[in-house]
Amino acid sequence: MNILFPLAVASAAVLSTFGAHAQSFPANGKTITIVVPFTAGGPTDRVARDLAEALRKPLGGATIVVDNTAGAGSSIGAAKVARATPDGYTLLLNHIGMATIPSLYRKLSFNVESDFEYLGIINDVPMTLIGKPTLPANNYKELVQWVAANKGSINLANAGVGSASHLCGLMFQAELKTDMTPVPYKGAAPAIADLMGNQVDLLCDQTTNTSGQIEAKKVKAYAVTTGKRLTTPSLKDLPTLKESGLGNFEVTIWHGLYAPKDTPAAVVKTINDALKVALKDPEFIKREEALGAVIATDKRIEPAEHKKFVQAEIAKWGAVIKAAGAYAD
Repeated sequence: MNILFPLAVASAAVLSTFGAHAQSFPANGKTITIVVPFTAGGPTDRVARDLAEALRKPLGGATIVVDNTAGAGSSIGAAKVARATPDGYTLLLNHIGMATIPSLYRKLSFNVESDFEYLGIINDVPMTLIGKPTLPANNYKELVQWVAANKGSINLANAGVGSASHLCGLMFQAELKTDMTPVPYKGAAPAIADLMGNQVDLLCDQTTNTSGQIEAKKVKAYAVTTGKRLTTPSLKDLPTLKESGLGNFEVTIWHGLYAPKDTPAAVVKTINDALKVALKDPEFIKREEALGAVIATDKRIEPAEHKKFVQAEIAKWGAVIKAAGAYAD
């Protein structure tokens, strides 16, 4: 008896079933979970919930929920998705942390480049340099003078190791060649609360967190981190750090969507196609632009280009983290 024949039949049956499953994605009544590796209410969580709403229609009315699995600079949530069944029903939405955790955490249980399917970049979020209300400096030029006069006594808040504000702060100090005392918080909300309460001096954080406080004049705003000035009403009068004298300074926080490695190609294409539709949804665009975010429209919305972009970001931020010695473990 040829024992290879039944094995071949069994293998073909499995492949056939898997292929049929991929073609029917998403199945009726089955929930898609988007894992956000940060706490609820933060900027990445807001992007995920807006995107979940925009994805429902192009995914045939599928039920999409957001699961907040926070901790360790986004690596806990990312690990959860890396271990998930590769069927398209568990996805990861992460920000720039996807490119920084390989350098910040040297004992990861997964590989960012090889343990995920890349589904496309969602948006770019500018950052703002802001200060406490009682800071004597009223513009960036005065801020630089104040920093020079107060070396060794300046507190620079951040939302935790590996957060966007942490990375922006590292780069800002490097450009000014000035050391500041980092004050890490468990999220952006408490960091901004203490800044408004004059407990810390400076913070560099995403417009999704700061535009409301800037508009309400609850903090002092000095500059944006983009190459060009922003058009958002509350931010349009802020200069860029580049034009203010930091010629190499440009930081944008991006968000991307991922699936576990070996998710079927047909499922990856279905999700990517749905993402492209969602990124053109007028309500999604309106919500994101109100927070200062810029919807991705370039080639990074393609899976292969998304991966190439993240690989370049890993190299870029790896150098910054190494120079600062800012390891988390």
